[in-house]
Formats: sequence, C-alpha cells, structure tokens
Amino acid sequence: MTGTSYLRLDRLALIGITAAAAFALLLSPVRAQQGFPNPEDAASALAAAVKTGTSRAMLKVLGRDAADIIESGDDVADANARERFLSAYDARHSIQADGNKNATLILGPDDFPFPIPLVNNSDGWSFDAAAGRREILYRRIGRNELAAIQTSLAYVDAQNEYAEKDRGEGVGTYAQRIVSRPGKTDGLFWRDDKDPSPLGELAAQAAAEGYKVGEQAEPYHGYYYRILKAQGSDAPGGALNYVVKGKMIGGFALVAWPAEYGNSGVMTFLVNHAGTVYQKDLGPRTDFLAKRMIVFDPDHTWKKVDPTNP
Repeated sequence: MTGTSYLRLDRLALIGITAAAAFALLLSPVRAQQGFPNPEDAASALAAAVKTGTSRAMLKVLGRDAADIIESGDDVADANARERFLSAYDARHSIQADGNKNATLILGPDDFPFPIPLVNNSDGWSFDAAAGRREILYRRIGRNELAAIQTSLAYVDAQNEYAEKDRGEGVGTYAQRIVSRPGKTDGLFWRDDKDPSPLGELAAQAAAEGYKVGEQAEPYHGYYYRILKAQGSDAPGGALNYVVKGKMIGGFALVAWPAEYGNSGVMTFLVNHAGTVYQKDLGPRTDFLAKRMIVFDPDHTWKKVDPTNP
C-alpha cells in the first residue's frame, strides 16, 4: 500500500457531527450548572449558548465537568465543531427518552446521538458532561490521529513530487521547509496558480476549513508537524544525514505530535521517505520530547502503522 491513495483530501476532511461536543471554550470561573424543567429546554439552552460563543454561557449549560474536554488545542477545529453542532441542530433535533431520569439529544438528519447525556436530578434536567467525557475524547483523538497518519503520507507524496523537478537546487533535491520563503520555492507550499506547489491542494483544503498557512506553527486537525533532516542508528539503513552540502538529497522524514496530549491526540507519528509510518505514545512529556526530536530514529518501541487499519 502506497501513500498515494491517501492524498485525497476528502479523506483528510475527517469531520462530522462526532466532533460536535468539542466546543472551544476558555477556562474561566463557572457558576453552578443550570437545571431545566425538561430535556427539550436543556437542548434549546445549549444551542443558544453555543450561538453566543462565550465560555460562561456554554459552561453554565454543560457544567464544570466539561472544562477539560471542550478545548482541543486546535482553535480552528473547535470553531468548526461548534458550527457543525449548530448546523445539525438546526437541520433536525429531538429528544430520545429513557424512562424519566435519562435522555439523549438526537442531532441532524442522520439521527446522531449527542455524546453528553441528559439526566434528571433534584435540580431538574441537565447535561452530564462527566459521563460523556470519555466518549468525546475517544472520538476526537481517533479522528485527529487518523488525519495525522494520512497527512504524513500526503507529505511523502509531496516530497517525491517536489524532487521530480528542479526547484533551484537540481532534480532529486527534497524540500527542507514545509512553507516556502516569500518569492521562493524552497518549501512544499508556495502561492502561484501558474506553478502549483506539491502541497497546494492540501493547503487549499486547510484554508477552506479556516486554517492559515504561514511561518508560525499552528496545529492542523490537532497535530503539529516538523521536517526531520537526518536519521539515527535505529532507522533502516543506520545513521544518515539527509542533507549533503546544503541540499537534502539523502531522504526525508517527518514527525507529527498532538497539540495537547490526551486531548487532541495521544500518539506521536514518524514517517520517512519509504512511506512507513510509525507510532508511539510518548506520554505526558510528548510536547517536550517531540519539539526536541531532530532525527528519524524509530527503535523497537515504535510500532508500524497499517494505514488501512490504524
């Protein structure tokens, strides 16, 4: 299986109502969670709160237990999730009751069950964010990790396409940057309709989703990406510097890590010019370790990923 079949951006657009609970809220003091006389009123209050876009309004409805699941570390993805929730809610919504103590908000034409259940207690009907927390994180993390794998494979294809032409340093030279410097084609992306860049289509898809392509690192579907310019002794072929006399001709690699460990993702991914993706859970120090990673060096603790069954 090559990475080519994973270049299609419709596969990178891993969105859906499953992300609806990933609201981008700022952590701020929250008043007691509001109770409602019936589930319908609770659902209406949630929709109204989401429309305001304010943390206080949304957390008042969802409760303080939602505070650690509502901000993924990817502001664009969070904003898109709010839009998808409102779109699904406006398209169709209903309440599925389970006795007189539990209920589920059903969203959209596909009758998607909102992952945070409604419960009836002494204060009335309210959302039980604690009960829905695990499901929300599982869905978000799974979605982002799959996107990271596919984006890594798209990177491999982009590098191979880049090296097919002379971009100023000769055929067979790989890009050492993801975004080209102004007026240059020294990266995988540049703005020129007459000469589309290898990552142009991906960048266009990202822009359509609200992401901005620039020099400053920003998470894409919950993950950061950085080019690696060498490999270590544990890599196939042993230690090797991909850059020779200033040109990256010996190969290429990439590391992808979650913007917020345990929230936007868990696994860190590595990929090299062979198109083999590896994954490892680096734990709570993921951000610290990934930012200091300078070589592609997957030892026995890194596991190969099957892109068809990640």
